[in-house]
Amino acid sequence: MDERPLWAPWRIEYVERPRADECIFCSAAQGGKHRWAVIDRGERCFTMLNAYPYTSGHVMVAPYRHVGGLPELDDAELLELMRLARRAIAAQTEAMSPDGFNAGLNLGTVAGAGIADHLHLHVVPRWEGDTNFMPVIAGTRVLPQALEATREALLAALERVPDA
Repeated sequence: MDERPLWAPWRIEYVERPRADECIFCSAAQGGKHRWAVIDRGERCFTMLNAYPYTSGHVMVAPYRHVGGLPELDDAELLELMRLARRAIAAQTEAMSPDGFNAGLNLGTVAGAGIADHLHLHVVPRWEGDTNFMPVIAGTRVLPQALEATREALLAALERVPDA
């Protein structure tokens, strides 16, 4: 198989950035620096765009509480986390017509969590022939869409999707 590297220059900003003391999820939830990324809110959890997406439309669903693991979530938080993930998938389907999805948790640094101390569920729309969710393999490509255009498309779709 002919292996070709994935050219995704915006990800180097994420890889090389200094690690902030503040949690991006707590900041977004409280209307701080990352508030622009929040696209949906529930009573216990919220959905935000990933600023360094694997594909266009990549969002993360997180509880408002700063917790790192599933055992720390109460039943209401766990249920709302999944309901908001379902709502995100409905909005992504409406706005972007993906062929499938990856939805998953990276629990702990060794499991790939870039922010291990605030649990978040990745919801990544996928298209035939796009980049792979974790490993980069032969024949991959990046679907280009500006983050702001993705945000606007998902916000419009969320207006048409039933509440979680």
